[in-house]
Amino acid sequence: MQKLKQANLYRSELIPISGKLVERYNQCLQKLGFTPTKLTSFSIDGIGYSPEIAEEKGTTMYLNNGEANPHAIIISPLQKGKPVYSEFHSFDREMMKQVFQVHGQKINDITRDSAICIDFDQDIDAFYEPLDVLKYNKVYIKFHLVNNLDKLQKEQQQLIDTFRQGNNFIDEDLHAQLLASAKANGDLRGRDLSLHSLQYQTDSFYTKSFGGIYVLRDFISPIVVFEDEKWYKEAIKDTVHDVTIYHIEQPELMDKLRDHVIIEHDLEEALNTTRYQRVKKMEFAMALKDTQHPLRDILNDAVLFKSYLNKLDIDTRKRVMGVELYLDKIEVSNQYKIADIVDVNLFNALHIPHSSLTAKHQDLIWKLLINVSPRDVLFLYWYDKEEFYKQYSTWEDSFKDWVIETISNNI
Repeated sequence: MQKLKQANLYRSELIPISGKLVERYNQCLQKLGFTPTKLTSFSIDGIGYSPEIAEEKGTTMYLNNGEANPHAIIISPLQKGKPVYSEFHSFDREMMKQVFQVHGQKINDITRDSAICIDFDQDIDAFYEPLDVLKYNKVYIKFHLVNNLDKLQKEQQQLIDTFRQGNNFIDEDLHAQLLASAKANGDLRGRDLSLHSLQYQTDSFYTKSFGGIYVLRDFISPIVVFEDEKWYKEAIKDTVHDVTIYHIEQPELMDKLRDHVIIEHDLEEALNTTRYQRVKKMEFAMALKDTQHPLRDILNDAVLFKSYLNKLDIDTRKRVMGVELYLDKIEVSNQYKIADIVDVNLFNALHIPHSSLTAKHQDLIWKLLINVSPRDVLFLYWYDKEEFYKQYSTWEDSFKDWVIETISNNI
């Protein structure tokens, strides 16, 4: 991952945590029912997730009490607007945006000497079967301060109120209590430490629960897409919920998404886009073996590209150049079908969210499309960084160079 780090493409926006902040982070972990980290320094994202702690604990879901109960930690105002690197839900970043929009000033004050634990409560104590995710409706965002600073503030204020009554100003025991409170917690009188709960209304979304599920319920009829085959097979036994269920690798899924005006394609228009070139070049690179030139040079140099293209066997060559072949043939005759000439994975990769969708829904559908056919390295990086990093580690060094160059030129 060193090359990605040098190009600022590997977790470049994480916030470094050390010293007193580590102690506060551990206090949050314990308050939420988790074991503290043994690390003395680490980094966090916008939701308080740390890749180093995830590695230490052996799970990316260490901030969850079961799949139905995710949490967040705020220990710095710098978390405002930062990416969420391991989203449990596709709307996690939107929820954090709402948190900082409403409570930003209070967060600045509180995190001077405390930390905030967040409970994302969907009124679901636990999941028991895959389609329990359909219960998602409102998410109640609830806040808890470590060391109960808000309660200590009330106690300090009560002491002050007592001090002001009658002759209590000469009570030495009361003096001692006030001094002890001030030394331990500072002067809490003028601080606003109350964080009222917020609500977030869910619509269509993605969740990592049950191995990854897309819930599309803002279209003609509800569609649920499973990434994990085991949970898909479990879900199709359900006879209660009126939803259409697919596994992400089922060919019928793309047909359904087209029929429901969720996705669309135009191969002729796609042909002239840089996105098509990225998709084709990745398909080409994956087909090349034992090259005499670096893959980066082959993909960037038109002469080398043609040279190596002609070295491929005819079937592989047709697969890589299928879109051009199809468009050439339909200029002569309309008897040809896309499926007869264009590889299905390449065809799937050239779909886009339907233009009628809102920006939020387009982002969700892009994520789904890139998981159906991960052929565009730029969009894979944008919409599923975890999968991108996983695939990146398997690629040849020169192809990594091309990938980094491609992403850097488009950011």
